[in-house]
Amino acid sequence: MAEHTGPVAVVTGGSRGIGRGIVLELARLGFHLVIHSRTDGPAAEETEKEALSLGAKSVYRVSADVADVVAGQAMVANIFGKFGRCDLWVNNAGIAPDVRLDLLETTGASWDKVLNTNLRGPFFLTQAVAAELVKQRERLPEVSPRIVFVTSVSSVMASVQRGEYCVSKAGLAMVAQLFAARLAAQGIVVTEVRPGIIETDMTAVVKDKYDGLIAGGLVPQRRWGAARGCGPGGGGDSPGRP
Repeated sequence: MAEHTGPVAVVTGGSRGIGRGIVLELARLGFHLVIHSRTDGPAAEETEKEALSLGAKSVYRVSADVADVVAGQAMVANIFGKFGRCDLWVNNAGIAPDVRLDLLETTGASWDKVLNTNLRGPFFLTQAVAAELVKQRERLPEVSPRIVFVTSVSSVMASVQRGEYCVSKAGLAMVAQLFAARLAAQGIVVTEVRPGIIETDMTAVVKDKYDGLIAGGLVPQRRWGAARGCGPGGGGDSPGRP
């Protein structure tokens, strides 16, 4: 195990959308970065190049399906084995339903796919991360690690055409609270961030609808949100409205 000098941050879903914006901001702050994506490809490569150009000390790309618990645990072992530490773990990876269906038409297949990726996967991934961070605190007491959950305004606002997504984000909000309570005594801070209407590829399918809602005063700023450095790709959210 090679312990790096300087802070190490891991961002799941870090090659696109909100995750990419987070990666690029952390690059400006001089972190060693781990960019996770479900399948490593051009988006991850481009994000790596930009992160290095902005000041990241190093960039390491990993790929895994966060819905696969075993693959997630292996990824955690890989990262801690390479870096020997983690200062910031950002649970950002998530998906929307393939098709927005009315609540009375939601399918079991869509439910399982969304909740496995957005809720079950991050829970067990964080379980593995937390176990490593508890050991890290004993070994490196001067390092105060943090875990961040990127949830959604949909955790508290109902959208009846994608109920499975709302349930997954509401559940993830509780997961954040649970890990915050469990890890507080170890000095590991857990935070939840709830994005609102963020303009990314994930929300592109409802852009016309929300352009009108935003212009009508849905949000006080009357504009879409944007992740800094946010390029093409997933991430983001659209809020709870039928």
